[in-house]
Amino acid sequence: MPASIADYALVGDGKTCALIARTGSVDFLCWPRFDSGACFAAMLGDDSHGHWRLAPEGFVTATTRRYRGDTLVLETEFTTEHGAVRVIDFMPRDDMPGSALIRIVEGVRGTVRMDCTIRLRFDYGDMPPWSQQQGNGFLAEVGPDRVALFAPIPVAHERASGTARFEVAAGQRLPFALVYTDATDPLRAEPDAERALAETEREWSDWIGRFDKPCHWPGPVKRSLITLRALIHKHTGGLLAAATLGLPEQPGGSMNWDYRYCWLRDATFTLTALLNAGYTEEARKWRDWILRAIAGSPERMQIMYRLDGTRRLPEYEATWLPGYEGARPVLVGNAASNQIQLDVYGELLDGFHVADRAGIDREPRCIEVETALIEYLEGIWDKPSADIWETRGDPKRYVYSQVMAWVGIDRFLAAARKHGHADPALVQRLGPLRQTMHDAICARGYDAEHGHFVRDFGGSALDASLLILPLVGFLPADDPRMAGTIRAVETQLMEGGLVRRMPAKGDGRDEGAFLACSFWLADCMKLQGRAAESRALLERVIALSNDVGLLSEEYHVPSRRLIGNTPQALTHLGLVNTALSLSGPVLQRGA
Repeated sequence: MPASIADYALVGDGKTCALIARTGSVDFLCWPRFDSGACFAAMLGDDSHGHWRLAPEGFVTATTRRYRGDTLVLETEFTTEHGAVRVIDFMPRDDMPGSALIRIVEGVRGTVRMDCTIRLRFDYGDMPPWSQQQGNGFLAEVGPDRVALFAPIPVAHERASGTARFEVAAGQRLPFALVYTDATDPLRAEPDAERALAETEREWSDWIGRFDKPCHWPGPVKRSLITLRALIHKHTGGLLAAATLGLPEQPGGSMNWDYRYCWLRDATFTLTALLNAGYTEEARKWRDWILRAIAGSPERMQIMYRLDGTRRLPEYEATWLPGYEGARPVLVGNAASNQIQLDVYGELLDGFHVADRAGIDREPRCIEVETALIEYLEGIWDKPSADIWETRGDPKRYVYSQVMAWVGIDRFLAAARKHGHADPALVQRLGPLRQTMHDAICARGYDAEHGHFVRDFGGSALDASLLILPLVGFLPADDPRMAGTIRAVETQLMEGGLVRRMPAKGDGRDEGAFLACSFWLADCMKLQGRAAESRALLERVIALSNDVGLLSEEYHVPSRRLIGNTPQALTHLGLVNTALSLSGPVLQRGA
């Protein structure tokens, strides 16, 4: 069985990433990119689907781990009856072709007998590559992919599966390296592990050293920023929603989506977090990635894209994988990319507005795209669409979607007033339209009998996305209608002090509490002058982080564990935005 979600740590190089369990096993790694097929997929099955274990033989009496300072260099220390050993894992952030995962075994105390077991299985655990001996390690190839294992001791191999037993004494350092290159490129030489370690540690330390904002929670915020950077593709600037696919939102359930793509909805959350933390260049690259992805046809805009802006994300089931804890189907790709989600237009226009207020230059291309978006939004704002949660049902007029359409109009008008770039006739039409939209939402999206906004026009259900309304300036947080909505969320959507997306079904098959929603509630509390409660909620979610500071998509209160894809960008974005907002003046979305 795979480790628990909380038992996984992340290392990465800006091209891809690896998830490593406390047992010393690399259970998930996609090469050459985050959204490529996995060559280690034990996380979604078992060891036969690909893994690399580097840990002591026999019984381990204690395991501790940490990131080395404010870096993405992972140290796992194992204690046995014969001594202690440390495994140092990292991926160099270099510009060399391909990618490398380096693991240095360091003797700490006594002499420890170690086990190295590696099994390469490409295409998400389905395809064993051809392999041949190379030095102490081996070379493996399948289709366009080539992986070379460099080892300090002989590794016996067969069909790209290798094993070795060796001893490490105090003071010894034995480097292993797994290096990926395209099968048609020249072979890369064995990396200098010690030099690569020093350079990787320095590169991460220098980057996070640029963070100098006032913050009451510097440790969690820095770790979240490092995690977010690890999920940003260094060449394109695209931000993944999460590093993984197929991890269930409901234990043993069927909501097992692929999150290794870039969601346009995350635009404003991402820009706000990066800009408030002082990372303007990363924010600009994300803005530019969005412009490239949208291209010249807003009416054909998707809600998500691949890292390079590719549009096709066909969804299929990896039938050979048994799934995490038996949760099936394991889905690769994401059919929600074909949904029409009205809110995304407002999210983008809000993001461009935030970037403009932060001083990121508004290029002519950006103005052209904004105008095309608003002209398209003007004609479809009152049409049914899918919801923020990508429910695969009939389209409706969801309140959140309608509000974000209103946000799009509002932000475009603000930019027009500031820069004077818009067609006066368009501006003249949009002013009355903005008021019409606001009136419609307040009339049809508000339940006067129960005193709160509802999920969709004419409905009665609550939805945690309604917490965004005061954050984007639709209504003040102390407006009676908004205050009633926040109060209803606190009484009807809370579980274990955390916020659910929707009411519990009560049939024992509920998904976990959606962690980003708890940050949204904390933000609302702050706007209501409830700073102490806001801080307490923030700290409640921070306390759910695993031992190396990572958070997944959800937390399952009944079983008291993190669930869903991990690490989740939206969760860490929420942590950064809320913590900085509670620490001092910041750039606010609705201002």
